[in-house]
Amino acid sequence: MKAFITSTMLFVPLVAFGASDPDSSFYKHAAEAGIAEVELGELAQDKATSQDVKDFAAMMVKDHAAADDKLKSVAAAKDISLPTSASLSAMATETKLKVLSGESFDKSYIKSQLKAHREAIALFSKEATRGQDPEAKAFASATLPTLKKHLAAIQGLASTAGISQAHKTDG
Repeated sequence: MKAFITSTMLFVPLVAFGASDPDSSFYKHAAEAGIAEVELGELAQDKATSQDVKDFAAMMVKDHAAADDKLKSVAAAKDISLPTSASLSAMATETKLKVLSGESFDKSYIKSQLKAHREAIALFSKEATRGQDPEAKAFASATLPTLKKHLAAIQGLASTAGISQAHKTDG
């Protein structure tokens, strides 16, 4: 039942978002992911105990804010409206992280970043190879190296923190 509700909640905004652009789903999900990265990065800069985690979070804020600005520019040129908040899933992650502190916060943030960057790489790789909108494809292709750099960095932090990096899919 929970999966049905979640999938329904994710589908309804896509329908409302419209299909005026063949890659409108990419724009929506990329915007939500970028917003989440900035918000979670700001939270981690405040709450993390590890300086390495704080430094990673600062990189998230800087890099994802820059990518968000580029995405907004591309979308504006095509008259595409982007979401102004993170996805429900990302908001739930932020709510969970807000109640944690110390090493528990750091480890949960690292785990969330492993998952988020694997998902982002899958989303951007798919767009770069199979997208129909040339500007969206170009944006995805240009952003992928940064996302891969982020994944490598968070994998390093996970190793240092003793966090398992096993995951169900590589995307």
